[in-house]
Amino acid sequence: MQGHDQDQGPGSGRGRGWASLGPVGLVLAGGISVQFGGALAVSLMSRAGALGVVTLRLVVAALVLVVICRPGVRGHARADWGTVVVFGITMAAMNGLFYQAAARIPLGPAVTLEVLGPLALSVLASRRAINLVWAGLALAGVFLLGGGGFDSLDPIGVAFALSAGAMWVAYIIFSARTGRRFPQADGLALAMVVAAVLFLPLGIVESGAKLLNPTTIALGAAVAVLSSVLPYTLELLALRRLPASTFAILMSLEPAVAALAGFLVLSQTLTLTESLAIALVITASMGAVRTQVGRGKPKNVA
Repeated sequence: MQGHDQDQGPGSGRGRGWASLGPVGLVLAGGISVQFGGALAVSLMSRAGALGVVTLRLVVAALVLVVICRPGVRGHARADWGTVVVFGITMAAMNGLFYQAAARIPLGPAVTLEVLGPLALSVLASRRAINLVWAGLALAGVFLLGGGGFDSLDPIGVAFALSAGAMWVAYIIFSARTGRRFPQADGLALAMVVAAVLFLPLGIVESGAKLLNPTTIALGAAVAVLSSVLPYTLELLALRRLPASTFAILMSLEPAVAALAGFLVLSQTLTLTESLAIALVITASMGAVRTQVGRGKPKNVA
């Protein structure tokens, strides 16, 4: 299969530079990028609506990746194209569902609920009992960070967030498969085109001419780079060398990164409960990494 052993992203030189971070570093860098992009996306919702933001994010990301990667469309098997199409569908669904959730419930609980999907994957995909302990610790931290309960939240928003979590599981699986079937980030670029084409009609119906405002386009481009181009490329690279079960537990860092970003960037103070939650999540992630290192060369479960 093409690109099975290539650890490269858009542009071979830049790919080697990113790869030097190691798989865990790639995941962490992607998570930080997503959080800054998410903060910008929330401010953009008042201008373009939830579906409009997703449309801008996917369309701009698709254009950027196609220009940088110049993916080849010849020489791929039917199974390769099937993987790319499903990957694109999952990206469109994951983004659309999450932003619908963020429009109805606070961002912190939305991320917390969404992360339950990858945590469930870590339990189901793992073959070692110790990973159940790490998943349990991460789950406890996620619930603490969400305030210990979600009964006061809009049930429709909760349903959207949980559905986004399910799509996140599919994203993890098909990102790994796409990375193995296509060289560099070609598969990601093609899948992003699929996602953008699928979502464009929804964005036009909701936002119409608002999508053509120069300021909105500029902000949407920034969201696309921070929330799609960088993190998806880094995660695709990471999943070539990291098992999906370990990657899924590392995804539990997302709510913790969001809380820390709020403290560092927005001067939002952390309560004792939130600090404990972050400690549990980080402990779980470190344990998952140490367990993986002890296994020797990783094998992808996807």
